[in-house]
Amino acid sequence: MGSGPRSSVIPGAEPFELGGGGTGVLLVHGFTGTPHSMRPWGEFLAEAGLTVCCPLLPGHGTRWQDMNATTWQDWFGAADDAFTRLRQRCETVFVMGLSMGGTLTLRLAEVHGSAVAGAVTVNPSLGTDRKISVLAPLLSRIIPAVPGVASDIKARGEREIAYQRVPLRAYVSLSHLWRVTVAELGRVVCPVLTFRSRVDHVVEASSGQILLAGAASCTVSERVLEDSYHVATLDNDRQTIFEESLEFIRTHALPQAQASGPLSG
Repeated sequence: MGSGPRSSVIPGAEPFELGGGGTGVLLVHGFTGTPHSMRPWGEFLAEAGLTVCCPLLPGHGTRWQDMNATTWQDWFGAADDAFTRLRQRCETVFVMGLSMGGTLTLRLAEVHGSAVAGAVTVNPSLGTDRKISVLAPLLSRIIPAVPGVASDIKARGEREIAYQRVPLRAYVSLSHLWRVTVAELGRVVCPVLTFRSRVDHVVEASSGQILLAGAASCTVSERVLEDSYHVATLDNDRQTIFEESLEFIRTHALPQAQASGPLSG
């Protein structure tokens, strides 16, 4: 990495930590996205008495050019560090993510095993059916970015703070994350709750099928969202995601963590 000036974070894209209690929740945003897409979810969980952390992944929330200097190992490293910090503060930790954040959530569950109490994913990306993607490694050597996929939201008036372009070198690294994560889905032992939008213009339904087929060592429950597009955490079905994820936590949190706060209410 160079020693030049660091790009400033876009207002509203900042990482956040909220609440406090014996049960922690790590929220992970998506590819080219920011914690902005997770903040309403985080605020809901914090109001329920949970300790919530949402880091800003490296290369995100500044300029799209910054992403091309990062890889999936950088993004996973930031999520892993945040998970470790939560583990130091909380008896029980859940991991939850949107899109690539869902991919990283599953990767955390693969790496940390039973240390993850449960995982919730919203439209997780585990591959793509788009034939053009096979050209990405070549294109990334010629052009730095292509038009983006931000703000795939059905609700009127909602916008996501995210890059308007897809950095191609970063996208190629994302495809490497898909392969690593899919290959080891059988290592996930914690319960998984996954939400899938019936209409999603970013992640195809095949990713949901890959998750259901690959996570053979754990219980996976899928909910289909009928009134949201890809960024469902900011869309019409957001309350369903918030409430069902909280019920998921209440079901799977350790008794001692439940007893330490209003989670048991």
